[in-house]
Amino acid sequence: MVVAEFSSGGMRGMKSLSYHVLTGRWFTLFASLLIMSVAGATYMFGIYSNEVKTSLGYDQSTLNLLGFFKDLGANVGVISGLVNEITPPWVVLSIGVIMNFFGYFMIWLAVSGRIAKPQVWQMCLYICIGANSQTFANTGALVTSVKNFPGSRGSVLGLLKGYVGLSGAIITQVYHFFYGDHNSQALILLIAWLPAAVSFLFLPTIRIMNTVHQPKDNRVFYHLLYISLCLAGFLMVLIVVQNKLSFSTIEYIVDGLVVFSFLLLPLVVVFREEISQLKAKTQGLTDSAPQLKVVTEAIPPTNEEQQVQAMTSSHQKHSWLRNIFNPPKRGEDYNILQALFSIDMLILFIATTFGAGGTLTAIDNLGQIGHSLGYPKKSTITFVSLVSIWNYLGRVASGYASEIFLTKYRVPRPYMLTIILLLSCVGHILIAFGIPNSLYFASVVIGFCFGAQWPLMFAIISEIFGLKYYSTLYNFGAAASPVGSYILNVKVAGVLYDKEALKQLKAKGLTRQAGKDLTCVGVQCYKMAFIIITASTLVGCVASVILALRTRKFYKGDIYRKFRTETPENEMGTTKTGN
Repeated sequence: MVVAEFSSGGMRGMKSLSYHVLTGRWFTLFASLLIMSVAGATYMFGIYSNEVKTSLGYDQSTLNLLGFFKDLGANVGVISGLVNEITPPWVVLSIGVIMNFFGYFMIWLAVSGRIAKPQVWQMCLYICIGANSQTFANTGALVTSVKNFPGSRGSVLGLLKGYVGLSGAIITQVYHFFYGDHNSQALILLIAWLPAAVSFLFLPTIRIMNTVHQPKDNRVFYHLLYISLCLAGFLMVLIVVQNKLSFSTIEYIVDGLVVFSFLLLPLVVVFREEISQLKAKTQGLTDSAPQLKVVTEAIPPTNEEQQVQAMTSSHQKHSWLRNIFNPPKRGEDYNILQALFSIDMLILFIATTFGAGGTLTAIDNLGQIGHSLGYPKKSTITFVSLVSIWNYLGRVASGYASEIFLTKYRVPRPYMLTIILLLSCVGHILIAFGIPNSLYFASVVIGFCFGAQWPLMFAIISEIFGLKYYSTLYNFGAAASPVGSYILNVKVAGVLYDKEALKQLKAKGLTRQAGKDLTCVGVQCYKMAFIIITASTLVGCVASVILALRTRKFYKGDIYRKFRTETPENEMGTTKTGN
């Protein structure tokens, strides 16, 4: 046996054990975890946006237009989902690798002056392609992990989505490790090659394995969660210290090595679990009676069953359009058109558009906000790192807390979404009035609220409209973010910023020169914009309350009852084999 050979020191057993671990589903999860930990480069736009603005001579409206196309690329994942339906995960990840490197590498070439200054539409295309690679990483790694752990999908989503939220802070420390500090152009280059390199490294590893849920899976996921919390805590302390003190190159390298250690620590859990399962399997084979080979034969349906299936299929085919405005009960499987034309979906879309749109506007403009309020350049990196960490904590906290409040106290999730939206108004007000040193706290609030909205919104969609067409409805819900970003970021924040900047130039008796960036200084640069954003977020709160009142009776019931029904297959603990 492999374990016996390994315990006796045999080289063959060691190789066999290593092969077993590297091809196991837990190592696939570990690989997915690392891919997710560098897949959130879109949240770092605030660090290098000023470099793009000054080197290419953009005004704030143009810069915010780039931010919109970044958000559009990062949240429209329909193409990656369709590709994943017909190809193995490595194809999806490979496409993401190419898109990530091409998009951000072209931006680096433009910003560093190595190519002629691109047209604005070209820069928008580059950043949209680069950001869209994130959806391919999510689809290739995260969806695969959910399928490999079908009985722990909540833990999988919470853990991997949490690492995406944490990735901004992780990439920042890797940037310090390789390049030190004060080199925003090098950060763009790092964003181009690092996520691509990690995904490329694990291409052979990410694959779907047909397995069944094991009782110990949840325990392992909690161990991985504890490691991620320790990593987030370390990064939090490190960010505070780095903001207060000047670090040398050696100190940045040491900090980077500690972060690398935390990222590799889950590998210990993976090895321990794979070895434990291998020993259990070996012991079971040793103690078991001679194996019986069971051959199953597919029994063809009877004529009556065939007629029922044909009538059901025909009815469903012709009822899609006819029943658009006649949906089933909440919690049953809506078809796509029924869900999209539902009043509940419209209300949720409005709440998310103004909620996520407002927080995303704040995140994308953190660099410019800090500059206008007189914060040092080092603080800009601190703001983005704080957003990244609290984005992670918001996702984890809202997912677990909303589940507890729902199952124990029957509190509708839309009520919790309302609380998050109200809390985000605090961050918007702090930015609007520019209270001294308040931007650090505002970054924490904005990051937490931005992260917390997504698990709630995606869970509400799955609960109200069912799981049959969840992948499509999931992507439709995600599209609310770029819609809100375009309205509040491009049409509100960008326009008002440029208007104030031109007013300041006029007061100095100057006019803007062609090709020069347009800079505004002072509280007035973003004051009116974030007052408007606060008001729009309150509109989102009202919409969320309306949804909570509409679904209150639904959430008072046992919405997960049908998922707890034991099937004969589950009772037997059978394992599916691959096709």
